[in-house]
Amino acid sequence: MSQMLLEIRNATKVYTQRGLGGRQREVIALQNFTLNIPNSPASIITIAGESGSGKTTLAQVVLGFVRLSSGQIIFNGQDMATADAKQLKDYRRDVQAVFQDPFGVFNPFYRVEHVFHAVINNFRLTPNKRENRAMIEDSLNVVGLRGEDVLRKYPHQLSGGQRQRIMMARALLIKPKLIVADEPVSMVDASLRASILDVMIRLKEEMGISFLYITHDLSTAYQIGDQIFILYQGAVAEKGSTISVIDRPHHPYVQLLVDSVPVPNPDVKWEGEIILPPEEEMRSSVHSGCRFYPRCIHRMDRCLEAQPPLYKIDDIDHQAACYLYSDKEVAAPVETHQAATR
Repeated sequence: MSQMLLEIRNATKVYTQRGLGGRQREVIALQNFTLNIPNSPASIITIAGESGSGKTTLAQVVLGFVRLSSGQIIFNGQDMATADAKQLKDYRRDVQAVFQDPFGVFNPFYRVEHVFHAVINNFRLTPNKRENRAMIEDSLNVVGLRGEDVLRKYPHQLSGGQRQRIMMARALLIKPKLIVADEPVSMVDASLRASILDVMIRLKEEMGISFLYITHDLSTAYQIGDQIFILYQGAVAEKGSTISVIDRPHHPYVQLLVDSVPVPNPDVKWEGEIILPPEEEMRSSVHSGCRFYPRCIHRMDRCLEAQPPLYKIDDIDHQAACYLYSDKEVAAPVETHQAATR
């Protein structure tokens, strides 16, 4: 078995848009994205960035909802582009998802228990109803719920936090190796957010389940993430240990992103309004220069020549894609080392 659980190699996704007059243009949703998640130890890898940065495209690619334009998704040594039917089914069992909207994923005509029975029947997890109920109860208990409180209810009778924890329990039911969590706490309040994040940490530490955590919220990324990739218009701006990247951002975009987080001090005025120039022209070709050029105060002529490579900032895998650090060593391909963990 491969020492890597998941390998994403040079993943690129290009969409074609039709504009006025039937004119077509390409939009680069994801460009040359590379990531490794080791089999052990389990880790929480955060993919962060603003809306339109490519986060959800990456999640959909990993889950198999979207085909790559180029690149590879390799799981336990198997290239998923060449996987047979059995390998694909095993992959869908080992890689589960928790989505942003804790209501939209439920069928409102079925009781909550249907969510679990559908999974059990599809993967033939248990031979009888008694074992079914025991397995469901075990999963619910891990996320702080009880079957008698939720299983016979309809989705609209539950809070957003309960629905999201049920989705976590459903994913846990089949003991996956990786959970893709796409903005799982963005639609719940602060108190429930903390409980869901705590569940993710416990699943990682106690059950060895890794997470690909998609978020725009740097504060939650800082709380639970081992490693972080910050995307800007489909390309990696900065990556490394979550603490290192957020405490010491180097890419101008990441510095702006971190500075935009309000300080929890009523005496410090937050000047959060930023006027942005048009940007989309920079993501219409894989051969264009730095995506951040229109907004960057440090922009140089060479920034328009090519997308900057990732330069090594330190020896603990902190890297930034900016020509300001061109005097530093270009980072080695990610295949040569494992994901950093705290």
